[in-house]
Parts: sequence; C-alpha cells; structure tokens
Amino acid sequence: MYNCPEPDVSRYFQWKRYVDFPIALLLALLALPIIGIAWVLVRATSQGPGFYKQIRLGLDGRPFTLYKLRSMRVDAETATGAVWAARKDRRMTALGKILRVTHIDELPQLYNVLRGDMDLVGPRPERPEFVNELEKRIDGYTYRLYVRPGLTGLAQLNQESDIDLDDVRRKLVFDFEYIENSSFWLDLRVLFCSALKLVHPHQTQFMKFFGLYREAGLSSWAKTLLPSSCAAPSKEDLLSTILFKRTIV
Repeated sequence: MYNCPEPDVSRYFQWKRYVDFPIALLLALLALPIIGIAWVLVRATSQGPGFYKQIRLGLDGRPFTLYKLRSMRVDAETATGAVWAARKDRRMTALGKILRVTHIDELPQLYNVLRGDMDLVGPRPERPEFVNELEKRIDGYTYRLYVRPGLTGLAQLNQESDIDLDDVRRKLVFDFEYIENSSFWLDLRVLFCSALKLVHPHQTQFMKFFGLYREAGLSSWAKTLLPSSCAAPSKEDLLSTILFKRTIV
C-alpha cells in the first residue's frame, strides 16, 4: 500500500481512444517513408535488425511488445542484462545517436497506438524489470499504470532522460498532472510541441506560449513526490547502477 494519494483520472480517458486512432493512422501514413528510410540506414550502417522489440508495461500493468528503430549495438545488454540507457550512452551507434536526438527511433510506436497498446500522449511505458525496482523506491510509482502509456507526454517535453531517482520522481509529477488534467486540447498542444522538438530540441518559448512549460517543484504534487532537498544524487540513486547491481547478485 502506498502513502501517496492516488491521482484522479480525467474523464477524457473514457473516450480518448476514439480520438487517438484516426490521428495515429494519419501520422503513421505520413511517417511511413521516414521509418522506411531510417530502417534501411540502420541495416546499412550496423549489424543486426532494423527494428528493435522490447516488453513494456501498459494499462493496469499488462505487458505488451513495443517497437522501435534500433539505435544500439545488438550486444548492448549481453554483459549487463537490463540496464537504463545513459544520456551519452556508449552502446549507441553513430546513426542511433541521431535517431535518439530526433526521436525518429520512436516512430514505429505509432503501430502500438493503432493496436491499442498505447495512446499518443501519456506516461512513457517502462520495462517490467525497471518497474519492479522503481515501485520499491518511489511511493505511488505504479499509479501511472492507471492509464495507457503514450508516445510522448508532458514529462518528455519538460525533462530530459532520467539518470537518477529524483529525475524519475520529477517525471512522475508531470505524469500525475497529465493523468488528472488530460483533455483533447492538452493533447493537441503536447503533440504540436513534440513535433517542434524533432527539429528544435530547445523550444522553451513555444512551450510557454502553449502553456506547457512546467517546473516540477511548483506542482501540487511536488510536496508528495519530491524530496525536500535537491542534493546531488548518491551512487545508490543512479539508475545506471540499480538494475546492474540486481543483475550481478
């Protein structure tokens, strides 16, 4: 049982699927040539398949297969098992770095949206191994599984990839805010700014204009989810070590 209160799920989720499907279908048709070209380049520049599959947890913790364009070497986790990707991960291929920065590697997940595994906007889906560890360390973490995960989200616009537990907590603040305030208008703004981020990663002014810029510490969830101090993370808090330690024990 968590001490953290549960977020109130917006009523928009009751019919969100009917809005997401036609938009995802249109986006998938537009993205198909980009995915095709990227797939050919991945195959031509490194050994291994063009697409990469992972098991992630979706609505109510149900596992599903997520599809991405491969951005890392095929032996990326051979020695370590499941570990979090770092912001400057040496396991990434040269092309993979570009795919990650532009988020082109995520485009095949439009197929997951069409299948009903994901929504266009929502909390990002996580791997079961990581969820098992994070729910032990962060109070209320699995409340984010009350809704379908998303291709993009409020957290992804306002924060870079996670490197420590405090980063995860800050993203959880944004995820809970989205779960409570989700709406068609909010989704349109998030999708538009996510598209802008593909060509202009640092577009804070646009986010402020559309009312999407957030500081986790100012949220109503900050007192519940964030630690009282923002000291430098200890080695125990770094995500790159948590799964690795559990794997080698």
